[in-house]
Amino acid sequence: MAEEDLTRNPLFCKLLATLAQHVDQTGLTVSLRSELDKAEQKLQSQRRHWLRSESLHRGLQEMIQDCSVRKHHTTVPPDQTMFHETMEKCLLVAQCVRQLDPSTTTNQDQPSILGLNTQQVMELMPPEKNVQRMKQSLPRELEKHLKKKCLNLLSYYQPEWESESEGLKNSKLSHLSVQLDKEQKRAKSLKETCRENTVLLQRQTQLYLSELTKCIQLLQSLILDHRLKTQTDLDRKKLEYFEGKCELVLQKIKAEMVEIQLDTYTADAISAHRKIREKLESELKACRVEKQSVEMKLASFEILGKEFEALAEEYCRLLQEIEAKNWALKEFAQYNEK
Repeated sequence: MAEEDLTRNPLFCKLLATLAQHVDQTGLTVSLRSELDKAEQKLQSQRRHWLRSESLHRGLQEMIQDCSVRKHHTTVPPDQTMFHETMEKCLLVAQCVRQLDPSTTTNQDQPSILGLNTQQVMELMPPEKNVQRMKQSLPRELEKHLKKKCLNLLSYYQPEWESESEGLKNSKLSHLSVQLDKEQKRAKSLKETCRENTVLLQRQTQLYLSELTKCIQLLQSLILDHRLKTQTDLDRKKLEYFEGKCELVLQKIKAEMVEIQLDTYTADAISAHRKIREKLESELKACRVEKQSVEMKLASFEILGKEFEALAEEYCRLLQEIEAKNWALKEFAQYNEK
């Protein structure tokens, strides 16, 4: 909502000012906000208590695991072995007792696990003497373990501090929680900034796509409206261009043909071709005259009828026999001469 909207609607502005006295920015009333803050404080207190106990329990389990690992690589002193075994048994018994002893939030009449009760499980506790020794050494050992863990965390956070002295490490270790808290807040701030940038980028992307869609629609309208109007002129110019190009190609082909003819038919070749043509035409004329005389003779022979046709065939046969015998006599004479 902009300031101009409030200026144009003074009554609505007054209503918002009245609601602001009873409702916070999230929409909750003042009383409900107070109850919610108290509930959150109580939840944070219970959470810290749980985290404290859970951290202690995990620390004890890590101590037991470290001792088990050291047994496979080095020799562990007997008192250390006894300390960790006693602590492990105490943790297991306490965990079993917790499972057998229902809390106030569970049903008191639920059946016991495997028919066991807390007294039977408590009998599995180590001897009291070992338990007292373990309790006396536990604060010191736990402090050493936690300190070692903190120093490892410090070396991971700032590797250049690993070569520093023990006192300087302890001094820097006291400020580590503050630095980690600052880093966590900075990470949250960067995460929030990244989220805001992501939302902004999504909005800008949507706006960009919307504008791009409008541009595409405008481009389509320009193409459909203006291109169709100029398409006729464009086609006509293309047609004229292709016609001129085709005409140019045809002229070039004719020029190439003329050039080929000039290269092929020289003056001497043309003169020889003319003489050959004159000779062929004279022979053709003589053949036509001969053909005409033969046709006239054939017509005169056809007038005589079929009897003359038989005599003509006999005459042709006799001529063929005479020619064959003359050829045989000629060949025989040539053979005798050899």
